[in-house]
Amino acid sequence: MVALGPLAVATAVMLAALLAVLASWRYADRSRGREGTAPERVPFTGGRAPQVHAWSRYHARYYPMALVFLAFDMEMVFMYPWAVVFVAEGIVAMIEMAMFIAILLLGVLYAWRERALDWT
Repeated sequence: MVALGPLAVATAVMLAALLAVLASWRYADRSRGREGTAPERVPFTGGRAPQVHAWSRYHARYYPMALVFLAFDMEMVFMYPWAVVFVAEGIVAMIEMAMFIAILLLGVLYAWRERALDWT
């Protein structure tokens, strides 16, 4: 028996996933024809014809809100490990997290001042 390292196992899993995706694409193309029928190519909107194109762009005012959301989503990525080591570190960890949250609060106040949080 050959002992495989973690890199070999990860590579094998990636190759198996890639082969599964390629096989499903191949099977789907073979089962319904290459292009499909005209109704199959139209995006589904409850039986009606679509009002806008499926690849239409979002208005630019949604992008700042998405960036603010991502910033605070990343905050949680940093807060989970902090919660694990908080007991061992004590007051030093509390002061560091207070500074981190204060910096994020400054970012929220700046976004609020620049009206990045307005939907209109």
